Amino acid sequence: MAVTTDEAGQRQPQLLRVRDLTVQFRAAQREWVTVVDGVSFDVGAGESVALVGESGSGKTVSSLAVMGLTGNTGGRMCGGSVEFEGRDLTALPAREWRKLRGSGIGMIFQQPIRSLDPAFTVGDQIAESVRRHLGLDRRAARARAVEMLDMVQVARAAERVREYPHAFSGGMCQRVMIAMVMACNPRLLIADEPTTALDVTVQETILQLLRDLQAQTGIGLLFITHDLAVVAELCRRVVVMYAGEVIEQGSAEDIFYAPGHPYTAGLLASIPQPGRRGSRRLAAIEGRVPVAGEWPAGCRFHERCAHARTGLCDHTHPALVATDRGGARCLRTADLELTGVRQP
Repeated sequence: MAVTTDEAGQRQPQLLRVRDLTVQFRAAQREWVTVVDGVSFDVGAGESVALVGESGSGKTVSSLAVMGLTGNTGGRMCGGSVEFEGRDLTALPAREWRKLRGSGIGMIFQQPIRSLDPAFTVGDQIAESVRRHLGLDRRAARARAVEMLDMVQVARAAERVREYPHAFSGGMCQRVMIAMVMACNPRLLIADEPTTALDVTVQETILQLLRDLQAQTGIGLLFITHDLAVVAELCRRVVVMYAGEVIEQGSAEDIFYAPGHPYTAGLLASIPQPGRRGSRRLAAIEGRVPVAGEWPAGCRFHERCAHARTGLCDHTHPALVATDRGGARCLRTADLELTGVRQP
């Protein structure tokens, strides 16, 4: 089995290995359109990796492919491979997928209140997952539900386990979802925008909870977000996506202080930085992420890029060139001096 390094720099077995992942969905004309194009990344045991990019970049679709759920949403995985603990998941039968989801790989979806069934108590929903994957009886499953709510710091867990989702705030619903996923002891957790729509103080609480759970269990974490400020607090490595492909990857330190792609530099420039003087408005990247099926020729970012060269960037599609720091998909990486966040 391949190895990687954890947060402390120790060598650890590689949990997830994604190579050249390609996912398609049917368009209105019934033609298949590529949404994720040749995406590769790894997550090791005890490691936290961020998958970053604007909405429409392909982050969530990539995570659904890792979970084997693209078929449930009308898509198909048509290229590449996904390995978990050295096991190829590409052609895994549906029965084996059901065993793996929850017990091996857990996922926290966006908008937790929509992932909870309003007709059942939160305790029943956690207990159902535990009984299915761990084989516990009803009493033991209920005790496990209380234990997990207590672990995610839900006050009066023994009482609240009998309440319904509508009685919980957005932040508390997120805690319930984390409890439900962690109850089956997965080795990999995929968190898809877990702090979206939460206020800043609740966001910090959820992030600290994820850090604590990772420290206690050694779980691998794939954290999906558009917010680089959140990534700085949680993740050791960063994979940046744009228009369905990986455009840069490397350590969080390298990405933040010395980005190799203009898109990454643009995302960093939009982060509020302590000590910024004056009333200058935050920088913004003009335009929008191109829709799948309408990706421009050449570099997919060139229409929004201030560093693009006519005749080069609009004609040649760049490869993801590996470097000592990771890699960047830019034809001008060698001659650009891009600005990251201000050094502390």
